[in-house]
Order: sequence, then structure tokens, then C-alpha cells
Amino acid sequence: MLYLIGLGLAYPSDITVRGLEKVKQSKKVYLEHYTSILMNASLEELCEFYGKDEVILADREMVEGGCEEMIEASLTEDVSFLVVGDVFGATTHTDLILRCKQRKVPFEVIHNASVMNAAGACGLQLYNFGQTISMVFFTETWKPDSWYNKVLENRKIGLHTLVLLDIKVKEQSIENMARGRLIYEPPRYMSIQQCCEQLLEIEEIRGEKAYTKDTPCVAISRLGSDKQAFKSGTIEQLASYDSGEPLHTLVILGRQTHDLELDYILEFADDKENLTEMLRKDQEYFKPLPWVPPSEDEMSD
Repeated sequence: MLYLIGLGLAYPSDITVRGLEKVKQSKKVYLEHYTSILMNASLEELCEFYGKDEVILADREMVEGGCEEMIEASLTEDVSFLVVGDVFGATTHTDLILRCKQRKVPFEVIHNASVMNAAGACGLQLYNFGQTISMVFFTETWKPDSWYNKVLENRKIGLHTLVLLDIKVKEQSIENMARGRLIYEPPRYMSIQQCCEQLLEIEEIRGEKAYTKDTPCVAISRLGSDKQAFKSGTIEQLASYDSGEPLHTLVILGRQTHDLELDYILEFADDKENLTEMLRKDQEYFKPLPWVPPSEDEMSD
């Protein structure tokens, strides 16, 4: 049996009771180690908490490349595959389940909290969230903006956008890749500041006004830990915000904001009056055009 187990957001003890039971009974335990990290636990601490001599780190290459060893072992013994947050927080894990079905490997999914639902702690109501986007690290020659249209679509119907910030935990430099050297760069975690800088850069390039420099956002840092923090401000203001240690997430506010949401996020603002005014201007700027009924000619077409 293969158990796919969500670990929650921060601590070893965030795992569910049922999840912990399955980990303890498993012969092998793998920890997915590229879509997120467990902020308040080292690998050694996890081994001790689970009562295991070894927890195997599963990088992207292993998981997306087939996981043959893990899947094969699951045919004859209990194996646990641990995922920070919830199992379905990344499409990679959906693909893994499909491979289990194809190979007739029995599996069970044990869920947990993830940023997708815990983001509601910033005061914005989950019902008002639209499409989630991911912000990757830009390079001099690669600045993907496929996410931009999703923000625009969310904003048009008044929905907030959850922005997941990139992490790099097992990355090779171009030079080392070209030379075939298995040397990895130090881990990198995108900050709120860098995310907002990239948002502004793409808005300047695209110019379609999915948002402006004055669009209000909420920065979320170290969600679920004892160092959890929130900061509300405009994209421009947050582009100079020191968000501290990782992990970080950003929410771009939608065109419509409920009064309760506004009251909540104002508690995280340095200047409440300024943020209220920026929110008013932003919502006025993005107010949808009044509906105009089609003409008779358009109806006949």
C-alpha cells in the first residue's frame, strides 16, 4: 500500500493522527522535497518524531521521473509518501496517483491543511478567491507571464488572486548542468519584495491593467508557524517590504472587497487611511463597464 500523507504547514506534530499511524507502520518513508518545505522541522527531527531511522528525500527528478522504486515497493509493503501541506496541493502528486492506478498499486490519501485553505487567516474570505497563480524566479532571458491573464480574469469578476511564490531547493547552475556536474546551488525562497517587483515589471511590459502599482495586496509570511505574519499594502509599497524568513505567499485583492474583509486587512496596514483610499481608487478604476443590450443588428448576426 502507498500512503500519500499531507503534513500540514509547519511542525512535525501538524500531521494527523491517522497519518502518523500510517507513517509508523510503513517500511519506507519518502518526503517530497521540492514543492514546499516544513518550516519548523529538520530531517533529523522528522525521523525522531516518526520513530524512523531514515526518511528518504524525494526531489522533483525522482517523483516526476517515475518513482519506480517507491511504486514497486508499495506492491509488497506499506510505503509512505509525505507532502508538506496537502497531497493535492501540486499537480505532480495527481500524476503519481494516476501512475499507481495504471500499475494497480493500492493507495490511500490522507489530507491535511495547506496554504490553499489556511490563506483565509489573512482575513480574506476563501469564497472570494479565484484562480491561483505561481510566481517563478525571473532570469535575464526568461520572464514568463502566462499567469497575467488569470489575474486579469479574477479581477474582472471581483475575485482575489492567491500568488504562490517560487522555491528552489535542488537547483543546478547552467554551467554545472552543461558540464554534467552534480553540484547544486544553495536553496532559494522568493520573498514578497521580489514577487512584487516582478509583478510591477510585467505590468509595465503588458500594460493591460490587470492591476496597478496601487492595487492593494496582503503579504502572508510563515503561515501556520509561531512566526506567522501579515502585512497589507499596495504592490508598490510591498515591493520594499522585508518579509523575513520564508515561506511567503501574496494575495492580490479583487475588485470587490467585503466590509468584514476590509476591517480585517486594515489591521495589517501601516497607514489605514492610505490603504482605504488606495482600495477605493483601485475598485473605482476597475469598476466594470455598465451592461449595454445588443443592438438589433448584433442580435440578427
